[in-house]
Parts: sequence; structure tokens; C-alpha cells
Amino acid sequence: MNRVFDSSGPEGKVRGTPQQIIEKYSQMARDAHLGNDRVAAENFLQHSEHYTRMHAEAQREIDARREQQEREHQERQQARANQPRQEHQQNSDQPRVDQNQQQQNAEPVADLSNTEQPELIVPVAAVVDSGLVETPEQAPVKRRPRKPKPAPVAKAADEAVSDEPKAAE
Repeated sequence: MNRVFDSSGPEGKVRGTPQQIIEKYSQMARDAHLGNDRVAAENFLQHSEHYTRMHAEAQREIDARREQQEREHQERQQARANQPRQEHQQNSDQPRVDQNQQQQNAEPVADLSNTEQPELIVPVAAVVDSGLVETPEQAPVKRRPRKPKPAPVAKAADEAVSDEPKAAE
């Protein structure tokens, strides 16, 4: 459909896709008919018909490919739709048998969910001794306590003592 052809027509080469060549030869045939040249008009129409047939054949091939792809796509979708059901049935049957066998062969297991679990603390020395490089995240953080801000007591005391307005010097 999109392939470019070179057509050697009676009036020189015509280049383009089959649809473009059909249009060009049809236009040449109209021009020849308007010029009262019936032989040239018929010649151009024959060239146009040739490319019309090529175009129709290419269209049929494309349609056949498209239908084949659609059929394959539908088959794949049906296969996918059936596959999970089969896998689910196989998976659901298989664990039941395994669980039954395990229950028969298993020893009683103590329930440890309510017991207190010990905290695991790895000392920094153990990490350093292991040959790893000490990183700032591993080092203990030493912080100094903040110093309290001094209270602005002096200004408040001066203002409280003197009720008189201050003179400008």
C-alpha cells in the first residue's frame, strides 16, 4: 500500500504509491479526453486500471493478514482465559494433599506468639571488631545540655523603679 512505484507511462515516468499513480493516470486520462485524444485517454485509463488492480490485490493481502492476526489474538486470549483456571485448579488441589500429609507427619509445635521476645542489641565494639569501618551512624551521640537563656530581669527592674519619664540629654 505504501510502497513507491516508478511507472513508465506514455508521457514519461510517474512515481508514487499505487493510489497516487492511479490518481495521476486518471487525471491524464481526463485531460486527454478533454483534448479529444481518445487513444491517449484509453492508454492512460489502461495504466490506471493496472495500478487499480495492484492496489486491490495489496488491499486483499493486508485484509487477510489482519484477519489472521485477529484470529491468533483471539486464540491467545482464550488460551490465557483458560490457563489461570487450570493453574488454579492444579494449585488448589496440590496444597490440600501436601497439607494433609504434613499434618499427619508433623510433630506438635509450641505456640510462641505470646512469649516475650528478647531485644537484640549489637554493641558498637562488636561491629568494630568485625573488620567493618566505623561510620558516624554507629558512633554514640554525645550531646551537651543547653544553657538556659538569661532572663531580661535587669530591664524590667529599671522600668519598675522609675515611673518618671526619662529626660532627653
